[in-house]
Parts: sequence; structure tokens; C-alpha cells
Amino acid sequence: MILAVGRAKPPFVDDCDHYLRLLRGRLRVELVEARDERRARERLPAEAHVVLLSERGRARTSLEFARWLERRLLAARDLWFVIGGPQGIDLAEADETLSLGPLTLPHQLARVVLLEQLFRAHKILAGEPYHY
Repeated sequence: MILAVGRAKPPFVDDCDHYLRLLRGRLRVELVEARDERRARERLPAEAHVVLLSERGRARTSLEFARWLERRLLAARDLWFVIGGPQGIDLAEADETLSLGPLTLPHQLARVVLLEQLFRAHKILAGEPYHY
């Protein structure tokens, strides 16, 4: 699951839809939007493994991310990625943080980058061409 604060707007919504279509049937991914931080917290299941996207999080290469994702998917807990809105999100209860790089990205672009990396990770793990 990807839980994002705020609504995606064009052109980002089209890009998100593109990667969600590519992932369909390969990896169960849903993009859930919450109006604000409070509502986002309410959506998180207590038993979920929560990964907060933050520029201060742990950065991984695409290959490292693929291996990490494989381990997380084999674990018994549901995996939830959380992306804050324009002001970010304070989520002390996150199990870990993930950085998409040292740059601060617009929250809507972070959705697209995460979805693309999930697709890339799937292709890497499946041994299919995409990542060179």
C-alpha cells in the first residue's frame, strides 16, 4: 500500500496510473489518499510495517531496494509506504524511513518515483529486462 496525504493532480495522476497499470497482476499495490495527516494516521493498520518516505531516510540503490522489498514481502506484515503532503508528515510510529535521494521532491512526484521503483524492483526480482 502507498498512503499519500493530499490528492494527486495532473500530470502526476496520469504517471501514477501508468505504473499502477504496469504493476497490476505482478505486485499488489494500491494508492490510498488521505485528506490530511490525522486521516492518514487513522488509515494505517496497527499490524502494518510502516515505511515513511523522507529525505532523511535510508537511501538504497535500485538493486538494494529490490532485495529489501523481497524480504519485506516475505514477512507476515502488510507493507505500507507513507508519503506526506506539501508540509511533510511527522510519523514517529513508522518502523523505518526510506529516502528516494538527497533532494527534496514534491510530494506528488515522490509517488511517481516510488511506483517506478516498485516496478523496477519487480523486474529485477523476476530477472526481466528493464534495469541495466
